[in-house]
Amino acid sequence: MVRLIFPLLLILCLAGCQHGAQNNTEAVRQGVIDHLTKAKYNVPGMDITVSDVQFNGQQADATVSIAAKGQSAVPPMSLRYHLEHQNNQWVVVGPGKEATPHSGGMPAAAAPQGGNPHGDTMPPAGGAGKMPSPEDLPPAKK
Repeated sequence: MVRLIFPLLLILCLAGCQHGAQNNTEAVRQGVIDHLTKAKYNVPGMDITVSDVQFNGQQADATVSIAAKGQSAVPPMSLRYHLEHQNNQWVVVGPGKEATPHSGGMPAAAAPQGGNPHGDTMPPAGGAGKMPSPEDLPPAKK
């Protein structure tokens, strides 16, 4: 009898753990969505997938894949976020460890409406950081 009950109990425990991890991953995804929404990104125009998450108590590091909906020809961006569990939800508190710059930028359908997902700001239009026009450059030497 014990031989039958122990394996069943083990299977139930493992299934419960797997279900909890899936719920935590979905909660991390929701935290990233909330973060992008606060940064005024077009979240409904994005496909957001948590491709990896490492939990460490009340903190987590997540790798998130973001792509424009309906744009299968454009490869998704991969971003890392560091989150903390606060008030029964996961909250993005910064870029994840070993964050690497990405070259593609945000897909056009997901363009920000006032900020970037990491909270940095772009230089004002027409101000410092403006690209020079071809007329502003000195003539090329031959």
